[in-house]
Order: sequence, then C-alpha cells, then structure tokens
Amino acid sequence: MRARPSRAVSVLVTSVILTGLLVPGAAAQPVGEEPAPGPESVAPAVVDLADIPAEPPAQPARPAGGELFGADCDTVIQGSQVSAYCHNAYPETDLVRLHVECDRWWDVDGDGVAVAIGPAGRTELVGRCWKEVRSAWVSHRRP
Repeated sequence: MRARPSRAVSVLVTSVILTGLLVPGAAAQPVGEEPAPGPESVAPAVVDLADIPAEPPAQPARPAGGELFGADCDTVIQGSQVSAYCHNAYPETDLVRLHVECDRWWDVDGDGVAVAIGPAGRTELVGRCWKEVRSAWVSHRRP
C-alpha cells in the first residue's frame, strides 16, 4: 500500500513555495523609503478627448453600383436530395454551380454544371447523394 502525504506536509510545502515567490519582491523595495502609494492616494486621471480615435461607422460604405454581383440562392436539403433556387437581381450575368458533399465516405460528391443566370433571371439547381447529404453550397463566377 502506498503512503499518502499528510495535509500538514502539503500546507507546509505550499507555504514555502509561496514565501520563495514573495521574498524577492520584498527585497527589491528600497530600505528606509516610503512604499509606493496605493490607488487611494493617486490623483484622478485626466482624459483628453482629442486623443481618442473616432469610432468607425455603424455600417460599412456600400460598394459602387458596378461592383454589385451575385445571384441570391436558397439551398434546401431534403433527405438525399438538394435543391437550390437562385434569382439574379443584378444587371450582370452570373454563372452559378451547385456543390453537394455527401455524408458517407463511399458516396460520390457532386459538382453540378455551371448555369448562366441573366439579369432578373431565375433558375433551380438540383443534386443528390445515394444516402445523407453533409453539406451543399452554390458558387458564383463572372462569365
């Protein structure tokens, strides 16, 4: 049977270690001088408001009209079937492609063909797995 150290020995060892950590700090204070003042004797801090940077705007600036791009797509997963319904509200054509990642290791992941959606156009993209679907997403590309 293994002997257990007593609680008194544990307390003694802990106090020796703590004393060893505190003694160097006490020895570093100069002898005969007053200790450093505590927080109660320090003058109140003065803050110059000119030194504080202005806060960023609540919303970032919107990009210019020519930079808006990308159809809005909603992806729906039902069992092993995936559907993505896309609508392009922008004046530039968007090439969308459905990507399906299957849950089972033996099930082949699918990357659909790129479909061009013109301005104000709509399309439905479909894909499937043999078993469960892990994730599905739509990628966008300029033609």
